[in-house]
Amino acid sequence: MRKNSAKNNRINGEVQRALSSIIREVKDPRVSPFTSVTDVFVAPDLKTCKVYISVLGDEKDREETKEGLDSAKGFVRRELARIVNLRNTPEIVFLMDGSIAYGVDMSKKIDDVMKHDEESRAMRGEEDV
Repeated sequence: MRKNSAKNNRINGEVQRALSSIIREVKDPRVSPFTSVTDVFVAPDLKTCKVYISVLGDEKDREETKEGLDSAKGFVRRELARIVNLRNTPEIVFLMDGSIAYGVDMSKKIDDVMKHDEESRAMRGEEDV
């Protein structure tokens, strides 16, 4: 099975949906309730699975959530095997995805620039075009 085959894409989507719901069930207090599964890559041989997660919060929240998920790997894998019927249940590797935090940061910077631009126009007495 090729890495980007239709079958592999379906498996990635199913595993992502299942992991999103399983992570909400993790009872570890270190796991933030604002944790999202942004992407999943299951190896073609179904042995390993890279799970990209994003956590809304500061760096401490991200580190604690990663630690909590790493300690709950057994539970997550068992639940994944129960929900998704695969020949092999993949070994899970959690990786932090900074794309959402990066997007929020860029949006804030754009808003700051726009606000500064409006203030400078108001000080000069210019109207919006």
